[in-house]
Amino acid sequence: MDAEVNITQYRAIWISDIHLGTRGCKADALLDFLKFTESDYLYLVGDIVDGWRLKRSWFWAQSHNDVVQKLLRKARKGTKVIYIPGNHDEALRDYCDMQFGGVTVLDEAVHVTATGKRLLIIHGDQFDGVIRYAKWLAYLGDWAYNVVLSVNHWFNAARHKLGFSYWSLSQYLKQRVKNAVEYISHFEDALAEEAKRRNFDGIVCGHIHHAEMRDIQGVLYCNDGDWVESCTALVEHFDGRLEILHWAEIRQLFGWHPARQPVASTANILAR
Repeated sequence: MDAEVNITQYRAIWISDIHLGTRGCKADALLDFLKFTESDYLYLVGDIVDGWRLKRSWFWAQSHNDVVQKLLRKARKGTKVIYIPGNHDEALRDYCDMQFGGVTVLDEAVHVTATGKRLLIIHGDQFDGVIRYAKWLAYLGDWAYNVVLSVNHWFNAARHKLGFSYWSLSQYLKQRVKNAVEYISHFEDALAEEAKRRNFDGIVCGHIHHAEMRDIQGVLYCNDGDWVESCTALVEHFDGRLEILHWAEIRQLFGWHPARQPVASTANILAR
């Protein structure tokens, strides 16, 4: 398959919620993505390493090492790599405004697109009431989420043996459970309001593992998704167009068939 895929150049790439250090991390899919994409700017929008899980039980596959090395190699070759820590790698917030191996660590960043649009870039946990005011509940939710991912793994292993394609249980639950849908909607509205309050044209975040790009009251809200379920990234083309890439679908990895609604064409949203 490699011979059929050319390396695609982008002006900027945003990825988040990789969760290195967990069994749910789709490191091989991310390595495939990093192999076939290059960019002037690469934003790591938090939860790259899962410090919460590593504190409880150690897991670090060779593919997780390979991801780190690949990111550092991109930085050495001239890509501007900016790391914005999230809640799962919050320990790195103590090192904001510092640089390690060519990777700059920032609490937040501002990206100006080719068309002059100003985008605020943050992980997003700052606007999650559970994280801010009931962290014990966040830990409980993290445990439950990993249980679902574990069930999802074995469920899809059985589906694969029966000849069926991949199907994401957690994505399905997110879309069907009313409280989850309302949580996502409130999160998106809060982020858009923050961008509007600070006079940005848009905002890019992660945190909720739900890739999305849409206009909210005149503000462009972008969420680059995750690399434990959907394997998505946000990219900027050289003409300023933004697009969400569903990499597993594009490359047909794992016989991918996620449980999500079709995404409307968004590539031209900033070209206007």
